[in-house]
Amino acid sequence: MIRKLSASLLAVALASCTANAPLSSTASQAQSAPAGAVSAADPRAQAAGEEMLARGGSATDAAIAVMLALTVVEPQSSGIGGGGFMVRGEADGTVSTFDGRETAPAGATPEWFLDENGEVPPYIESVRSGLSVGVPGNIALAAKAHAAHGKLPWATLFGPAIDLARQGFEINPRLRGSLDSAKDRSAHSAEARSIFFDAEGNPLPLGTTIKNERLAKTFEAIASAGPEAFYAGDTAQEIAAAVAADTPHSGAMTYNDITSYEAKQRDAICGSYRDYRICTMGPPTSGGVAVLQILGQLERFDLAALGPRNPVVWHLFVESQRLAYADRELYLADADFVSVPVAGLLAPDYIATRSRLIDEGNTLTEAVAGIPAGASMALSDGDEPEEHGTSHFAVVDADNTMISYTSTIEGAFGSGLMVNGFFLNNELTDFSRSPMVDGKLVANRVEGGKRPRSSMSPTIIWDPQGKPFLAVGAAGGGTIPVQTARSIIGAIDFGMSAEEILGLPFIMAFGDRVMVEQGTWMEEQMAAFQSLGHKNVFAREAPVKAGAVLHDTTGWHSARDPRLVGQIDTP
Repeated sequence: MIRKLSASLLAVALASCTANAPLSSTASQAQSAPAGAVSAADPRAQAAGEEMLARGGSATDAAIAVMLALTVVEPQSSGIGGGGFMVRGEADGTVSTFDGRETAPAGATPEWFLDENGEVPPYIESVRSGLSVGVPGNIALAAKAHAAHGKLPWATLFGPAIDLARQGFEINPRLRGSLDSAKDRSAHSAEARSIFFDAEGNPLPLGTTIKNERLAKTFEAIASAGPEAFYAGDTAQEIAAAVAADTPHSGAMTYNDITSYEAKQRDAICGSYRDYRICTMGPPTSGGVAVLQILGQLERFDLAALGPRNPVVWHLFVESQRLAYADRELYLADADFVSVPVAGLLAPDYIATRSRLIDEGNTLTEAVAGIPAGASMALSDGDEPEEHGTSHFAVVDADNTMISYTSTIEGAFGSGLMVNGFFLNNELTDFSRSPMVDGKLVANRVEGGKRPRSSMSPTIIWDPQGKPFLAVGAAGGGTIPVQTARSIIGAIDFGMSAEEILGLPFIMAFGDRVMVEQGTWMEEQMAAFQSLGHKNVFAREAPVKAGAVLHDTTGWHSARDPRLVGQIDTP
């Protein structure tokens, strides 16, 4: 049942917003295609996916081509040196998910990140080291998904990426800025310096054409010989050697760690929101559970009646985030190693109980984890550093099969280590670096062969009539579930277009602090949020980057995050 808002709260809402005012002044990036659509953060990678669709390829083919092309043109965010998650949904509602998350080497122990005194060292010491590198999973994910759902030959998918690497691509403002701001990693490897920096050690100028012949040859080998060219032979040996040489203690990654890597096909986790069916990724990512919890806890509120510029809507959204993230921190980890109470966390009765903690006119003093069915009370919250980076892309093909794929190397340029033209991830820093807190084990502690917890939230949605409706997801570390849930609310509650849902201002709780996106109408409502009980509200630039394909009465439309305007265009 939907509770009605008090007159005083409605007065706050009406005084602070105009529901029918324009939602975004940012230039549109939407595109439409009757036979399908592709959304990617970089137009050159998007073109690679569109080429596969034009050749009669499946959504899976197109998504793989995008992932490969992003390795070239967006090396700071994702690539074959990292991993990802893919969610695939067919027009008839059939859904499958693919887990290409990186794994810790077999020799890793819970004390993996501790120094000789048993203390947690400065974060950058863990990142810029072989300690942070997990066995990459994107190529294995791509191979497993292609074997099940590909239409075009495997080698064909590599064509656009090979051309971009060999013929060259121009440095856009986003890459140039990342090379400079993350120089401790972008310039860490001699190989990377030879590609992206001049003789004086400065990043090459904006608009410079970059060629990466070693990456082109790596792609050609994998295209010709299949994933074995990555997980065995010279490339695997070079990855293992580079990581081991930069690992300060025993247990370093070995050749066998790489040859034994396996991408996994897992069961999707699904739920509903206002009669729309929503399917997403389960553990080892926490993102899907968080998205479904956020939405489920909000379903009893009539957000549509309140309107998209109503601060009460976003107050409720923040409170729901806080509850979902409290559960996330305590319970979510790799379910192959830890008992994760997914069913309990998503049970309607549990979500209803959590929802009743949300008050339209006040703020929770403290958001603490609940006790869902199947939960272990012997766990403690870890000390995972803030996540960064990542890229999300979405595809729908002529058969109305939807793909939502999030790919990452974690932070900007990952560990800074480069092998054969691609950067190696720093995903192992997504583990809690402390294995125990307050005398209790942390679920997301390091263990050999374990996959670190993620925030990635690739999600697909069918409308109440069972028709494919939306594939959506985001990049931006811990902000990903919030971005994804925000976009879904925009589409379902407010009937927005693909570009509008991505352009909604960002708001997120960080503990009892609430960040609103600087320079947007959300910033103008800070006083309203404070009157609703949020005492520590601040504005800053939003570290977000979402993508989506959405179906409306005119067909499929794709959009990339409007915040990328001016950052991805070449001079």
